[in-house]
Amino acid sequence: MEFMRLKAALHQGSQLLEDGAVPSARLTAEVLLCHALGRERAWLYAHSEEELTETAWIHYGRYLHQRLKGEPLQYITGRQEFYGRPFFVSPDVLIPRPETEHVVEIALARAPQARHAIDIGCGSGAIAITWALERDQPVIATDISNAALLVARKNSMQLGARVDWVACDLASALPGGRFDLVMSNPPYIPEHERESLQKEVRDHEPALALFGGPTGVEIYAPLFADARRLLRPGGMLVVEIGYQSEGAVRAMLDAGWCGIEVAQDLAGWPRVISAQRTD
Repeated sequence: MEFMRLKAALHQGSQLLEDGAVPSARLTAEVLLCHALGRERAWLYAHSEEELTETAWIHYGRYLHQRLKGEPLQYITGRQEFYGRPFFVSPDVLIPRPETEHVVEIALARAPQARHAIDIGCGSGAIAITWALERDQPVIATDISNAALLVARKNSMQLGARVDWVACDLASALPGGRFDLVMSNPPYIPEHERESLQKEVRDHEPALALFGGPTGVEIYAPLFADARRLLRPGGMLVVEIGYQSEGAVRAMLDAGWCGIEVAQDLAGWPRVISAQRTD
């Protein structure tokens, strides 16, 4: 049985995705074909005249079908880059976004001497693992989802990060007064925006990691209370926020906090709020 050459398979896949109104159809077809082949993009173009094997053809067709049905590319390939490192992702965790890298950047800038750090609601472990690797020190991370913690643990093992994983709601299982830094990317999308989300997000990413209640800010009050309990005097809080929630979230940082700063993302939206616990 004769199969088509790689360049023809790439063209056909690109056309299918374009007809299905999938964004970045050509690039997506390249990624899916490379995933089916177990190769990098450079290899694909250097061997464009080779024929697809039967196994690769079957895998490629399935991946194209999954993407056409709306499944995120990252879940199909099981991979998403964060802070220059490859992270494994599955439907059990939120796909790490570039905007969340600002949480790590602000934490590194505002708490450069922090020795005891925690990531609350860690998901794939992107924030905690990145902090551990950038600082070459251990970190603690929590999540209410055991399935998410399995993904996070896999990432820490693959990337060689020293992280202690704790299953609990926020940081309820941990004693207070021992941390220099609390980081978090909590769920903050308002429930009323559910139907307006892209179907890739709404239908495939975990709702527990997306929606923060009717207004999207319901989780911040208990999160800040836990953070204040966990932090030593002078400790730093660094948290991601929704693009329209700066005012409401800032108002929750009461007299127990000082040095409140809000950093914008590359699109100019308020993205990360940070504050220092007062004595």
